[in-house]
Amino acid sequence: MLNAKSDADFRFIYEKIMNVIYKVSYNITKKREVAEDICHDCLIKMTEKEMVFPSIDDAKYWLIRVVRNASLNYVKRVARERKAYQKVFKESINQTATSEETLLKDETLECVQKAFEKLPENLKSVLQLKGYSDLNYKEIGDILGITEGNVKIRVFRARKRLSKMIGEDDVYLP
Repeated sequence: MLNAKSDADFRFIYEKIMNVIYKVSYNITKKREVAEDICHDCLIKMTEKEMVFPSIDDAKYWLIRVVRNASLNYVKRVARERKAYQKVFKESINQTATSEETLLKDETLECVQKAFEKLPENLKSVLQLKGYSDLNYKEIGDILGITEGNVKIRVFRARKRLSKMIGEDDVYLP
């Protein structure tokens, strides 16, 4: 049995497996420092969870799986961030609104704001929480003291009323 909390067992696992898990991580991330960090984080996770392995092979398989998943998550996160930056940068360069578009957007915003103010308070509050606070339906229900189902119904009703008040012809969508 190998206990990750034991200094001797940890050292044994590290010496036998570090090279393998580093190669796995490096082949996925293609960055030396990142691969090292991921391997060390996974070794720390192993000790924090006080893992006990029947054999060195079991430790190796577990660490390879954890390192592989962490490396893939890193690559996905970097790709998402790169895509988001490119999108923002591209939009800021390519979006030069004409004065007519700006006027239509302003009129639409004013129309939506006026319609929103006419909603009853119970419908207005769920839309505000849903739209601006990044809360899920259950959290909104907890805040307002209503059920999750009631929140969903109120959001649906509020959106339906707004669309009736505004009318599709009066809204500018670029």
